[in-house]
Amino acid sequence: MSYNNLILEQNNGIATITINRPSKLNALNKETIQELHNAFASCDEDAATQVIIITGSGEKAFVAGADISEFANFDIEQGGQLAAKGQELLFDFIENLGTPVIAAVNGFALGGGLELAMSCHFRVASDTAKMGLPEVSLGVIPGYGGTQRLPQLIGKGRAMEMIMTAGMIDANQAMRYGLVNHVQNQDDLIPFCEKIAIKIMRNSSVAISASIRAINAGFEDGVNGYEAEVNEFGSCFGTEDFKEGTTAFLEKRKADFPGK
Repeated sequence: MSYNNLILEQNNGIATITINRPSKLNALNKETIQELHNAFASCDEDAATQVIIITGSGEKAFVAGADISEFANFDIEQGGQLAAKGQELLFDFIENLGTPVIAAVNGFALGGGLELAMSCHFRVASDTAKMGLPEVSLGVIPGYGGTQRLPQLIGKGRAMEMIMTAGMIDANQAMRYGLVNHVQNQDDLIPFCEKIAIKIMRNSSVAISASIRAINAGFEDGVNGYEAEVNEFGSCFGTEDFKEGTTAFLEKRKADFPGK
């Protein structure tokens, strides 16, 4: 599959998706959102891909935001449809993907860019990264899950302040807030993410997917996360990965999981 706005590289179980619109600071337009959906779906369906890393081209921006020129003249109905379709097609899709997704935030992650990073399973930032949700400065609010995921990650008060002030925080402050897991210099960002990916790949992909579902369940309205955990835990007992993992442990050897 070919992409106009992305570069997809696959190597030794790791797929790296690079948003490649450097002249637009990798801003998200409709075409890029659709291509990202297609790329993530393709990687998730590929049995050889066990971890996905997403980043932006160049050193300035991960994603500097949404492409405002596409929706500046929208009315109320069109605005609602824009948010609903984007959330379903990309942001919720990534959050619930069975394949682990690491955001390598290599520069500005603003508006839709930060929302994209927050939809990933966790984030690693370069020491030059800046993050924020500046939407209220444009007379609108975050529409791709920002008002929900940001308080989940950093707490209600901090999220309120970030959204109301439309300000940016740097990578170190983002790590103190719990918005990112690690901060690395620019040159080491992708290699560091790959090292984490290798650690992930040593484990059961089936159990990891079940963990993602159980964790996400705890943040869904009307869903009992503990009950979801019990169900996912029980389901693991019927998998080949469980048989291999427990047998390897008892035999004092390294497990050889069959993969997803």
